[in-house]
Amino acid sequence: MSGWESRSQSLQSKPTKLNQVHHAQQHGSRASTSTAGNRHVTRSHHQNRHERTGSNSEFGFPKTRTNPNSTSGQVPNWKSCRFCALTFKNPADFCLHLREYHCTKEGGSFVCRYGLNGVCTTLPLEGVSDGDYESHVAKDHSLVSVNDAIKKSPNGSSSDEPASSVPSVVNDQHKWTIYCSQVSLPAVLNDPRKAKRELDFLTKTWGETFVERNDILPSPHLPHITRAHFEKYLRWTGTRLKEHKKLDLAISTATVDPSDNHQSPVVRLKERGSTEVEQIPKMFFRNDFALENPDTFEAVLPWSQFRGQRLSDPASGHQSSKLLQEKLSHYLDIVEVQIAQQISIRSNAFFSAMASHDKLQENLASTCRAIRELRDKINNIDAILAQGNLRLLKLQISRANYVKVFNKLKLMATVHQTQPTIQILLTTSEFVGALDLISTTQEVLTQELSGLQSFRHLGSQLVELEKLIDKMMTQDFARFTAADLNRPLDGQGHVDEDKLTAIILGMLRQHRFSFLETYREEAAESIKALIKQTVVQAVSTADNMDNDANIGSLADQMRLLNFPQWLQLFRAVFENLGLLMNRVKETTTVIKRLVDLAAGVDPDSHTEPVVTGPDQNGLVECADEATALDEGEQDDEPQPRPSKVEEMMPTTAAKLDVDVLIAPIEHNRLTQSLQDLLLFVCDYAHDRCLKLLIARGKDGFLERLSSGEFVSLSRAIEKFVGKCESVCERRSTSLRGGLQNQANKFISRFHEERKTKLSLILDSERWKQAEVPAEFQDLLSAMAKGEISLTLLVNADKGSGERKPLELVEIANQRYSVVGTVLLLLKMVAEYCQCAIDIPSVTSDILTRLVEILQMFNSRSCQLILGAGALQVVGLKTITTKNLALTSRCLQLVILFIPVVKDFFSQKLPSKMQGLLKNLDKILKDYNDHVQEISNKLVNIMDDSFRHLLSTWEVKAPVPSACFREVCKRVRKLHEAIAELLPPEQIKVLFMRLNVSFKTHLRDALIRVKVRNDGGPKHGLVTSDLAFYTEFIQSLDGLDSVVDNMDDVWDWR
Repeated sequence: MSGWESRSQSLQSKPTKLNQVHHAQQHGSRASTSTAGNRHVTRSHHQNRHERTGSNSEFGFPKTRTNPNSTSGQVPNWKSCRFCALTFKNPADFCLHLREYHCTKEGGSFVCRYGLNGVCTTLPLEGVSDGDYESHVAKDHSLVSVNDAIKKSPNGSSSDEPASSVPSVVNDQHKWTIYCSQVSLPAVLNDPRKAKRELDFLTKTWGETFVERNDILPSPHLPHITRAHFEKYLRWTGTRLKEHKKLDLAISTATVDPSDNHQSPVVRLKERGSTEVEQIPKMFFRNDFALENPDTFEAVLPWSQFRGQRLSDPASGHQSSKLLQEKLSHYLDIVEVQIAQQISIRSNAFFSAMASHDKLQENLASTCRAIRELRDKINNIDAILAQGNLRLLKLQISRANYVKVFNKLKLMATVHQTQPTIQILLTTSEFVGALDLISTTQEVLTQELSGLQSFRHLGSQLVELEKLIDKMMTQDFARFTAADLNRPLDGQGHVDEDKLTAIILGMLRQHRFSFLETYREEAAESIKALIKQTVVQAVSTADNMDNDANIGSLADQMRLLNFPQWLQLFRAVFENLGLLMNRVKETTTVIKRLVDLAAGVDPDSHTEPVVTGPDQNGLVECADEATALDEGEQDDEPQPRPSKVEEMMPTTAAKLDVDVLIAPIEHNRLTQSLQDLLLFVCDYAHDRCLKLLIARGKDGFLERLSSGEFVSLSRAIEKFVGKCESVCERRSTSLRGGLQNQANKFISRFHEERKTKLSLILDSERWKQAEVPAEFQDLLSAMAKGEISLTLLVNADKGSGERKPLELVEIANQRYSVVGTVLLLLKMVAEYCQCAIDIPSVTSDILTRLVEILQMFNSRSCQLILGAGALQVVGLKTITTKNLALTSRCLQLVILFIPVVKDFFSQKLPSKMQGLLKNLDKILKDYNDHVQEISNKLVNIMDDSFRHLLSTWEVKAPVPSACFREVCKRVRKLHEAIAELLPPEQIKVLFMRLNVSFKTHLRDALIRVKVRNDGGPKHGLVTSDLAFYTEFIQSLDGLDSVVDNMDDVWDWR
């Protein structure tokens, strides 16, 4: 083959390789183009790629995004708006422009309109929040390839080139396929890690954010690589790199002088090679050189020129083709020569590498020989030393396997006898043993005999047998409870502890704690039946019951009983319920010991029961007193004997050898449930007794009781409540609350009766001094000492008449003239105090009603006397000073007893209700104010008289004047009216006030008549009248020191 043909073949083969290189580089990193044709090709390629990745967004998303930092064909998109032809200096101005002109706000959401036809292809049409919109603009609009901004034609191709349906390998190699998607809808909907309800795919927008992405944590098996790992390599290569850079710098800075004979051959060769390479056009050295590009192909092979020359001059066109071929061959020769020169320059390194390769082959051959020798030695050792010993180990393993098989067979034989053994245990009520055997067998079947076909049904049979045992225990416990609670109350039988122990331990073993609820229901039914049976017996044995009247209900028949019969019935109910609750207490004690045993707690370590519920201010205070007063009603109830479980617990525990059956938290819950069971039984018994009490009191029977009868009822109830509290160790509230309600009704009726009686007496009172019976004097004397006696109250009511009545009430060396109404009021006060003693639960209510009574007397007496209401109500002609003085003295007597009443109630009221005593202080103040008002009234009466008489006074003879004689006359009448009613000290204070009033009006009269202290005739007449007035006042009993000097009447000047 000639040199021309070889160059022709090289010319045909070299561009192909170069094109492959350029094609590979074109898809890696694209360089900037210099010609218009190359820019057009690059833009068309990027536009087609953008259309392929963007047109399939509804099925998936591209795996790669345009790199905003790329330097080829990509610039930050924020520099200009593709629709408004505006430029911006920074991304903030571009984002502000998009928000103002390419965004709409619908409600609280922002909708991006930056796109063709006002639609953004990357943001949902329903809008996003403000923060999400900012992220969208920064992500999808601010830093996007400029090629994305080029408008597409309707067929999806560039507007500069016509659409073509011919397939293209170059354009279709990046076409979107299903492998480019990042979200798969079937994979999301069938995610086994999430339930269907957790996928709100109907409310989400399809895209990359349709599913949550979790960050993949770094593998713990891979070390964390830092720069320190490469320090050794960098130090090793650093020296060589410095030498290489130094050599390159020396070559590049060497002077190019042809006459310089001292230049190195390498420098001279480089200079000559650079001169030859400059002959080759730069187009062949570009990274994007590709002959498939029409512009590049036209620049390398200008066929259009050859075609024109061939048409004009065929010989000339043929010659131009040969010249072109020679030129290209020349370029190829230059390149090949340069390559050969480069190889020759680096020939030393090549031969060094070949020498190293030969040495490496020798080392590998010696290594292979050593490995073969080692393998031969290992084989000899295995044949001599290992095979025999391994056979011994194999035989030993086989023997162990045979032993395991034999043990399995023995275990299978034991399991086979499980059901007959369980039947034997159930016949003797050994529920715990049967359940333990079932549990052990199930564990063996699950662990050691799993997979055996012969026992494949035994597990389900044991489960059914366990359910049957649960049912048997439930039924046995229900029958046991009914028999125990409904046995005769007068019987001597006790709890069958053996049977109860077997049932309770079995239920605890199964964690079936509903037996307490069963016992609760059965106890409630027993209480209800017991009360009904007791009522029936009482009604049937009553003497005054009419057989014809027994046609109504049991409640109607019970209402026909009189109070003694009904109280006896109530006590019988309380006694029977007390026996029943003792029986419940005995049973719960046994259960409590068994629960402690099942929990592994020492049964002898007793803990204090939890006392819950409010400590109501009820009738407990009188429980001891009621018990002491009703000594004849003490019952000889047999105390429950010590439980067999308590006596034999150590030996029983050792005999049963029971493991811990319940956890500590379950033990605490059961202990609390047992305590709650006792509380429920007591509360339910109280509720049923309360219904019995309410049924009897429907017709107002309880409200019509006398104080003694009601006290007897309250003591019977308190006695029963005390028994219940000793059983459940908590204060019950329902029955005591019912009694409290009845007591409130009783007190209301009690108060209304006395209030009405006092009102009637006040309306008929003529406010005259009344005699005081001796019995009332005794009662008031005892009250003044803080003693309230029921006997004195009874005597005051009856009034024997043997003792002579008194004219005045004498208390603490003070004598009080009173009206009959005040005596009745003080007797009512004593009755209220006695009621507080008998019914302590209503002490606060009684105090309130007592304050109301006292307030009523004070206000009503004020209306009748000071308000002159007695003139119309009673028919008095006038309210005299004697009426006023008598009223004042009656009020003072009541004032004397108010502190006594306060001290009495301060001892009865609890500390939290001591504030009610302030009402008595207020009443005391009101009474004192009332007394002061009466005193002021007396002064006002005389003040008016003084003013009227002195207004007509004339200073003339005779002496004393008629005016002064009339003044002294009226003063004498006042003194005679109040002298026997008020004490001397009060009379003295009153007349001192009257003297001051007289002086005041006399001074005004002297001013009027113009009499001065000048020793004239008129002055002498006035002095004579004053002497007469002074002598008269001093002549009255006890008023000798009231008027001592009258000279101050002349001080008006």
